[in-house]
Order: sequence, then C-alpha cells, then structure tokens
Amino acid sequence: MILSHDVDGPADGPAVVLLHSSVCDRRMWDPQWGPLAEAGFRLIRADFRTCGDSPAAVAPYSDGGDVLALLDSLGIGRAAFVGSSYGGRVALGLAALHPERVSRLALLCPARPGLRPDGPEVRAFGEAEDALVAAGDLEGAGELTARTWLGPDADGAARAAVREMAVGNLRGALAATGDHELPEPPVDLTTVTAPTLAVGGAHDLPDYRRIPADVAALVPGATHLELPWAGHLPSLERPSEITALLLDFLHPIR
Repeated sequence: MILSHDVDGPADGPAVVLLHSSVCDRRMWDPQWGPLAEAGFRLIRADFRTCGDSPAAVAPYSDGGDVLALLDSLGIGRAAFVGSSYGGRVALGLAALHPERVSRLALLCPARPGLRPDGPEVRAFGEAEDALVAAGDLEGAGELTARTWLGPDADGAARAAVREMAVGNLRGALAATGDHELPEPPVDLTTVTAPTLAVGGAHDLPDYRRIPADVAALVPGATHLELPWAGHLPSLERPSEITALLLDFLHPIR
C-alpha cells in the first residue's frame, strides 16, 4: 500500500519529504507547504498508518519502509527530510540505515530511534490519555494533546488543528485490527552522513528537550538549536519562523 500523500512544487526541483508528528497528520505542514513549494522544492508529505487518510496495515510493515516505497513510486532516489517528533525518529532511522537516500536532515523536537521516553511528564500524559480514551472521551484526549504538546505561542487555530488531528489519529488507531508493525531495527546514529539540524524547544517536556542535544552529539557534524519560545510542535507555534529556518537550512540543495 502506498501512503496517502501530497506532492507539490516543480517536478525537477530538489525533493523534500515532510514527516509529521504521531499526534498530527500531514496537514501539520500546511503553513510551510506553499512557501517551500514556491521556493522551488519538490515537496512530498504523507500520512503514516492510521493517521490522516492512511488506513491501518493488514500485513507486516514499517513506517520507514512505507516512506521509501512512496519515494520509489515517485521515482525519487534521494531527498532532504524534515521530521517533527515521531516523524523525526523515522527520518533519523532512514538517514542512519539508508544514508544514500537522505541529502539533508532537519529534525524538529524529534523522537529518537531505540529510545522510549519514560520520564514522569511523559508517563502522566500517557496515563491521562489512556483514561480519556477508555472513557470514550476522544475530544478530551485531543484537548489534552494540544495542551501538552503545544508551547505558549500557539494560537487558537493551531490548538484547534492539533485537537482535530489527534482525535482523527485516535479513531484510526481504535479502528485497526491487530498490530502489524515490524520491530524497529538497531540504529547507529554515527552512520548518518547528511548535514543535520536538531531543533529543540525550551518549553518541551524534559525528555524531549534533551533528545535534540543528544542527537547532535551523536550525529557527525550535526548542529543543535534550542528555540526559547517553542514547545514540542514549533512549526505550528510560530509557522513563519520555522519556514524561514527551513528555507535557510535547505538552501544548499536548491
């Protein structure tokens, strides 16, 4: 199955893949979509399984494998990747396991392959979300998601968008029959060859605030940047600033 996706920008432009957070879907990139396409990039964004418009799997799969299959179907051998949270984890795994496929790597408050954050703040969120889902209160779970993962600069539209996407993902997960996801392979971040920018947010949960610095210390030549205003989803909190940051970082591949 090919993931639900969008493609925009000139067909001969440098390819850029946008991978979403697990609490969102590909619509989280709406603020960056137009400006990056107008800058001359060939953009690809997709929904992971059970997120947005992509259905649940019925056979063994991996999210990284799904992304590579999508790129193969589009005839794209090499691309820059921009990953938010879980999307950053997938992008990091691809950059480590398939360095020939990744030209540049921008990670916005990423998760990290092989690491399951389990600090008290993350556990408290998971327990509260589980309780709301068990009670059938998906709207309440969506509100909890927006409150937990968006920083103080997010406006009402961003909060409403995250609530909507989170509720949709929960419905997709509840509709799935069985878990067909393959085990994550071991990943050695020192094998990443792509120029890498690891961005963190000063208002993010502590576990996730630490990850960008750790990633930058492990990936050869990587740069760490912490945004003093950001929570966990900076591309939705200050969209224009993140768009400018990405345009600057991606400029060498144009």
